[in-house]
Amino acid sequence: MIVLILVASVLMASISIIQFKNEARGYHQERLERKETAIKEHINYVLSNTTYPLTENNLPLIFKDEIHELADIHNLNLNIYNLKGKLLISSKASFSVDSVSPPIPNYILKLVQSSIEKRYVDVKSVDGIKNRSSFSQIKDDKFKPLGILNLPYVDDDDYYEEELRAFLIRLSQVYSFMLIVAFALAYFLASYITKSLKTISDKINETSLNQKNEKIVIEANSREINSLINAYNAMVDKLEESATMLAQSEREQAWREMAKQVAHEIKNPLTPMRLTVQSFQRKFDAEDPNLKQKLDDYTKTLIQQIDTMSSVASAFSNFASMPAQQNESLNVVDVVELALDIFNEDFIQFESNKEEIIAKLDRTQLIRIITNLVKNAIQSIPENQEFKRVLVSVKEENEHVLIQVEDNGTGIEFENREHVFEPKFTTKTSGMGLGLGIIKNIIENYKGTITFETELGKGTTFTVSIPLIEK
Repeated sequence: MIVLILVASVLMASISIIQFKNEARGYHQERLERKETAIKEHINYVLSNTTYPLTENNLPLIFKDEIHELADIHNLNLNIYNLKGKLLISSKASFSVDSVSPPIPNYILKLVQSSIEKRYVDVKSVDGIKNRSSFSQIKDDKFKPLGILNLPYVDDDDYYEEELRAFLIRLSQVYSFMLIVAFALAYFLASYITKSLKTISDKINETSLNQKNEKIVIEANSREINSLINAYNAMVDKLEESATMLAQSEREQAWREMAKQVAHEIKNPLTPMRLTVQSFQRKFDAEDPNLKQKLDDYTKTLIQQIDTMSSVASAFSNFASMPAQQNESLNVVDVVELALDIFNEDFIQFESNKEEIIAKLDRTQLIRIITNLVKNAIQSIPENQEFKRVLVSVKEENEHVLIQVEDNGTGIEFENREHVFEPKFTTKTSGMGLGLGIIKNIIENYKGTITFETELGKGTTFTVSIPLIEK
């Protein structure tokens, strides 16, 4: 818009200058013609009333006194030449007719004689100022040429230049005002449009498949922006549909995989139980003196396998339906230290940089987090390793409580690291691998994080970060 206004102002100024120049040129041409017509009528009047014979040589006598009167009346100097171009008389007071007075150039004489109107206007520029000289024949009452009338005329453009200057000033003022208005309008329009676009941009940046996305509820004056908003809202609907379908598909897949894992874990103890019962059935002898001891052995074997199945069922139940959180303000240092009391290993160490770190958590779930991480740390250390160490530390940092469980076990293989928190993943010979998946879910419910660092042959450190309670 602003560029268009600037271009329009330049074009308008250029056209105005050209128009003023054309008008000035036409004005001077018409003015000279009017002056010439009036002077020639006056000359004809003088010629018709003179007592001198109408001859070329008598022209200076006829206009001796009249020429100054003509110049005063018409406010224009005039010269009268003979037909050969020699000056006879002039209205200039200081002018004297003598032999050195410049005659009319021959080419002008020829142009005057050859023209239909017996008239010619010579235009010359001297120091940037246009000088017009009109040459026309003076005739008697019988249309016989007596001499040549010369009217020197200077184009005085001061008036037009002043008008042009005033016009350009007014034009610049008008366009300056229009530019200011255009700048203001462009600013407000740009602010209004960019505000809508920024809202759309922010919403697009916040759009994610794993969350509830809000629609844009604004009404823009621009049809294009409204189309963009409608397209975004339609995309949100489709995205929500896709997210629902994907979540359903993932849940179904997860439960299928979990069902396979549970079935596999349950089948493992069923096989030895079946063999034990079959062996007891085949070798049963009521008269056997060691019958009671054999019954005890068979019973212990069955109970052991039943306990295994029970632990599988409990783990699955814990994963499938987490208990509701019972949040309370508690001292994390005391709860972690309490959770470590259930372990009998003397190589477990505990340290904290503060005696009291208050956070709003569920006591049972915090104990579960500590228990699971410490248990995994203990199991990662080989039985035959001479020096064993598990360090549990609690500290406050950047408005978060950090719980670290560090062991000097075997570490985690590189290919297994990205699967550590998967619900069904385990590197142990027993168990379902649900522990880390459960505690990761607990920690994320508190808007916390769990990460680990590991090095083969040196050990692993798990770090839990949970926001502190607002004081």
